[in-house]
Amino acid sequence: MTIKIDKPIVDFGIWREESAEESAAQAGAPTESSAPPAAPSAPAPAPAQPAQGSAKVVHMHEKLERPEMLLGSTYKLKTPLSEHALYVTINDVILNPGTEHELRRPFEIFINSKNMDHFQWIVALTRIISAVFRKGGDVTFLVEELRSVFDPRGGYFKKGGKYMPSLVAEIGDAIESHMRMIGLIKDDGLDEHQRRLVEEKRAQYEESVHQASDDPQARESFPPRRPALRQVPHPGRGRHGQLPHLPQLRG
Repeated sequence: MTIKIDKPIVDFGIWREESAEESAAQAGAPTESSAPPAAPSAPAPAPAQPAQGSAKVVHMHEKLERPEMLLGSTYKLKTPLSEHALYVTINDVILNPGTEHELRRPFEIFINSKNMDHFQWIVALTRIISAVFRKGGDVTFLVEELRSVFDPRGGYFKKGGKYMPSLVAEIGDAIESHMRMIGLIKDDGLDEHQRRLVEEKRAQYEESVHQASDDPQARESFPPRRPALRQVPHPGRGRHGQLPHLPQLRG
């Protein structure tokens, strides 16, 4: 149905079907002035205050400015792949010094050597690792990633008999040693199966020692007596070890 509007529109509203019911309910409800005064409500609890010093805890992040002085350690890598050694320097930053939240985290890494054959990829590797250090979070995954790199020409054994599949893997081994020193990587120790095996072997050893101490024959026969040595004559000598008499030859 079309309605013609002859007068100017000064206001408008939206009509709904529920408007009649709502208006009737509002008409029956007591007004604000006739309603009894509400009882005073209990004061709202004050918001919990953060623990003292918790807001001042500094975490490792990429926007952390480099201090003027950093603590660091240098590791010497002497490999048969190069005539000159590599020196890996890892500098650490101290977060929240003097507090219970004090942490020591790696901040940057440098690798120096007289050998310039690996200069390009070493510079690229150190920049990427340093960026990961400053990013924060768990950076221990770098150790496994570097140690899983294999050289197609074959690996080598470093001092101490430990096998290194590549030069990159030995750099990862140096980073692991540094992370263990600062407490970033902790030894998990033996698992349940290994502990049970060690306990069984220890019990067997103690039982054998106890039986040996209780058996008198075992005590007398331990340590075993060394058999007496018998003198054997030299094949070119006599019965008493003297040279036989040889006839004199005359010309």
